[in-house]
Amino acid sequence: MIFDATDKKLLEYLQTDSKQTNKELANKLNLSVTAVYERIRKLEREGYIKSYVALLNKEQVDKAFVTFCHIKLVQHTQDFVVKFEKEVAKLNEVLECYHISGDYDYLLKVLVKDMPAFREFMVNKLTSINHIGSTHSMFVINEVKHTTAINF
Repeated sequence: MIFDATDKKLLEYLQTDSKQTNKELANKLNLSVTAVYERIRKLEREGYIKSYVALLNKEQVDKAFVTFCHIKLVQHTQDFVVKFEKEVAKLNEVLECYHISGDYDYLLKVLVKDMPAFREFMVNKLTSINHIGSTHSMFVINEVKHTTAINF
């Protein structure tokens, strides 16, 4: 599928607020409601729109302590990698996990209530995963930019 300018604008509007009605989107794009509906369905069907979610306010839900954790595995065998990834995927505190290049093997984004909750997470959950050789944690002082929108 080739995106035209209208598809890109539609995706921009949906990323900003996916609860907009097709009528509102049609007015913004100068299209019929049916045309907007068909474009959205095509983008969904072809996998460009993966899902619709509600983004929560971290402070309101008492999960405003953000930490980035570098993880180094003991060895880089396929078995260790697969087991680590399976275990870390089960941890609710881990919002994101990336297998990365460089000095460390993984980068985790962790959300918890506060420092005691982070310590609890590290001691009782993260470091109990086998094959972790070392960790390095960085705590967020201020969130300068956070977006989920992908620009075209």
